[in-house]
Amino acid sequence: MKSILKFTILILLCIVFFILNLLLGTVRIPVDAVVRTLFGDDSVQEIWRNIILSSRVPQALTATVAGAGLAVSGLQMQTVFRNPLAGPSVLGISSGASLGVAFVVLLSGSLGGVALSRLGYLGDAAMSVAAIVGALAVMALILFVSQRVKGNVTLLIIGVMIGYLATAVIGVLKFFSADEDVKAYVVWGLGSFARVSGDQMMLFVGLMTCLLPLSALLSKTMNLLLLGDYYASNLGLNLKRARLLVISSSGILVAIVTAYCGPIMFIGLAVPHLCRALFQTSDHRYMMPATMLTGAALALVCNLLARMPGFEGALPVNSVTALIGAPVIASVIFRRHQSIE
Repeated sequence: MKSILKFTILILLCIVFFILNLLLGTVRIPVDAVVRTLFGDDSVQEIWRNIILSSRVPQALTATVAGAGLAVSGLQMQTVFRNPLAGPSVLGISSGASLGVAFVVLLSGSLGGVALSRLGYLGDAAMSVAAIVGALAVMALILFVSQRVKGNVTLLIIGVMIGYLATAVIGVLKFFSADEDVKAYVVWGLGSFARVSGDQMMLFVGLMTCLLPLSALLSKTMNLLLLGDYYASNLGLNLKRARLLVISSSGILVAIVTAYCGPIMFIGLAVPHLCRALFQTSDHRYMMPATMLTGAALALVCNLLARMPGFEGALPVNSVTALIGAPVIASVIFRRHQSIE
């Protein structure tokens, strides 16, 4: 009964924060105008309808599925590596996406003479494709290595090294790129739920809606992985196959979210710890839906804070996620230190 109550509260929080994302923003719109717009009333001011339908609704939907995806990815990484500080970017997949975008954005002005940031929708589409290609390329490399490396720690170190290598290449590209291209890349790297709209938003939400339930099917496999390699293999689990499936699931979720929203930090790292503290369990049958709901709610809160009413413009999402996620990670480290002592 306690778990049912907690899940009910999480669902209600998601609904409340979603509604607040539609009602609040830099432009004050009456509640009745928002409701009438959502029900298709064309008598509402056109500028209000455009803000609600073209900005607030896509942002809220994007934040919901992106937060859920990053949270599930973080849970999968922490489980497969049995490391509480492992996150979605631990294998360098986010770095691969960043490298893909860097090649397209930073070289476009140097080689083509036209900054990608000036191409509007075409430029955004090119950045999304580049991010997906970069992320999937790194994930393919990681999966190839995982078939030849037995230890999780070795795989983790290789992922970190890939991240460092990608960062080094990006630094070189920045040095030889035009200022306008560098600025466009830096803005992409700050992360935003406002970048996805129209057909892109429908595709993104559709992909994540399909992938998240598929990720939940790995709950039993992840529960066995928690027991350790020896007990899991004795219970009939194929460790190589299980690790491959979990890493693939996590990598694809990160790749798609990073491609559309940029590298969003701390949500995947912090949310699994919040859920473990809330539900007092490591059973993935509870943790999977809990992390989805908590990740969605937290992303909606971050998006709301990033465009606070009365604040001109919008803060970078990563600035807000860091303010929330960093204290959670610090508390985890502190608790582990106390338990060791």
